Amino acid sequence: MFISPMLLSTAPGPFDHSEYIFEPKVDGHRLIYSQQSGSIRLYTRHNNECTHQYPELLLPFQDDVILDGEVACTDPETGLNDFEAVMSRFSTKQVSKIQQLTRTQPVTFAIFDILQYKGMDLRSLPLMERKSVLHSLSLPSPSFGVVPHIEGAGEALYAQIEAMGMEGVVGKWKDSSYVSRRSKEWLKVINWSFADIYISGYKKSEFGWLASMQDPYGKFRPVGVIEHGPTPRHKQAFRGVCKQLVTGEDKNNVYLEPRIKAKVKMRNWTKSGMLRIPVFLDFIV
Repeated sequence: MFISPMLLSTAPGPFDHSEYIFEPKVDGHRLIYSQQSGSIRLYTRHNNECTHQYPELLLPFQDDVILDGEVACTDPETGLNDFEAVMSRFSTKQVSKIQQLTRTQPVTFAIFDILQYKGMDLRSLPLMERKSVLHSLSLPSPSFGVVPHIEGAGEALYAQIEAMGMEGVVGKWKDSSYVSRRSKEWLKVINWSFADIYISGYKKSEFGWLASMQDPYGKFRPVGVIEHGPTPRHKQAFRGVCKQLVTGEDKNNVYLEPRIKAKVKMRNWTKSGMLRIPVFLDFIV
């Protein structure tokens, strides 16, 4: 059984509040674990079934349950979540390859909420009561863990997360019920990275600015596509300048001399040197 998950709103920055708990933000993908009459099904936040991708999570709890959390991989070198690794697991469909990856690239299910237990719907209970039920469960294997939380001290936790290079912090109102929509009762504070880039083109069919950076030898290389952040004023200013910089085009893109410089924020750099989810902040003049 799938339940559409509760989604996070964005806080302007880290904060302390005695009526909130704070959790480290796990850098994986959302997973709803559903055990009904002993049968286990796994779903993404968009109701795509991914049961067969994660054999190590197909272990039953003592009673039927529906759990919400993140499935994640850990980089053995850094000890941090490896988003690219879990995306590799998610996209693998071949059974033999999946079996191999359970050994070489195992996942963990980091649980932060319980939605049903023993056939009872718990979503209307306050968060801390649901947490109490969650912490009473016996986990079926070390592939399962419960996300830790602290009360009140969001700024101190964020400082630790930032120092460790982790993704961010989630603040949750202690009395929040579980709703299947985005809510201001659950707030995320992302530990952004920042970079200065050049805009070297734009997409034809939908909005997107092509981002490039110079290597140590002065050559420009693509580092991603900026799809978020610019205001109408930024877009108008860009249109006023870009026509003079066109160097060519193909079916999908128009290419520009890399003369327009901009500041972006992003989640992190990928292993292949690309910006992950870049967001435009402003032009650099």
